[in-house]
Amino acid sequence: MSRTIGVIGGGAWGTALAQAMASDGSNVLLWAREAELAHEINTARTNSLFLPGITLAPTIRATSALGDLAVLPVLLVVTPAQHLARVLEGLPGGTRDLVLCAKGIEAGTGRLMAEVAADAAPAASLAVLSGPTFAHEVAAGLPTAVTLACAGGEAQWDRLAPVLSRPQLRPYYSDDLAGAEIGGAVKNVLAIACGVVEGLGLGQNARAALIARGYAEMLRFGLARGARAETLAGLCGLGDLVLTCSSTSSRNFSLGKALGEGLSPQQALAGKSSVAEGAHTAPVLDDLARQTGIDMPIVAAVARLLKGEAPARQVVADLLSRPLKAEGHFA
Repeated sequence: MSRTIGVIGGGAWGTALAQAMASDGSNVLLWAREAELAHEINTARTNSLFLPGITLAPTIRATSALGDLAVLPVLLVVTPAQHLARVLEGLPGGTRDLVLCAKGIEAGTGRLMAEVAADAAPAASLAVLSGPTFAHEVAAGLPTAVTLACAGGEAQWDRLAPVLSRPQLRPYYSDDLAGAEIGGAVKNVLAIACGVVEGLGLGQNARAALIARGYAEMLRFGLARGARAETLAGLCGLGDLVLTCSSTSSRNFSLGKALGEGLSPQQALAGKSSVAEGAHTAPVLDDLARQTGIDMPIVAAVARLLKGEAPARQVVADLLSRPLKAEGHFA
């Protein structure tokens, strides 16, 4: 019997990863918070709320009892960033590999997900999986490449890569957890900004400029937090940024588009079954940038917009009226 892989989180991304892991016949145990969702997955082979249109593999079994996953040596942790600490604190302790798949920064503390996990599960070996990944494409078996950043270096990579790689899901090695996490967190905020540009009808030139200037902000923040430039130029930084800033399949882009079309933050966020993580990340990222003197005007603009401090057109006008200066690599 093949090894069982655990997935914590029954949302779109968690279910898509479970489907990818099961694509070679591996057994997957998927934890969903909602008992009714676990029942649907086990009986109907669907997740109609979060990942409609996908028939799930027969080797996926769902449970709403988190303790059922405690004996598994590899767990993909795909809970929303703001719930990571609570979920891991409810997981019985043990030595295992925790692969963190959520993208965000914890509100109130400014901690990256690996910092949260290190406190909540100190016995675990941590890795971060990040990259340009739309859940429905991964679930459909379309080719996808990701960064797998391993705190345990090449020894952990040698342990995890054979477990997680599939013909349609190709991981690339890194030991830069900070870079992998910061790329994934910052791009969500920038995707909201690109959605605003789309909602306002400002055109492709403006979106391309925003992606380029946003990438400069990502680099500034990442380098200040110990990330490496080459990591942020890879799949988990620039690659994820381009994907998320270019499609309405992105929850964050769709949120920004709604704001650009005139909805209030409350209206744009109401009734969503899936989390646009950038809405949580923007204010805490803006605070961290201000505290450390890092210039991130696009992030600051998104934070203002989400707080309701100015309408979308005013926020964009303020960005365009910033002083002229040389571009520079990190300017």
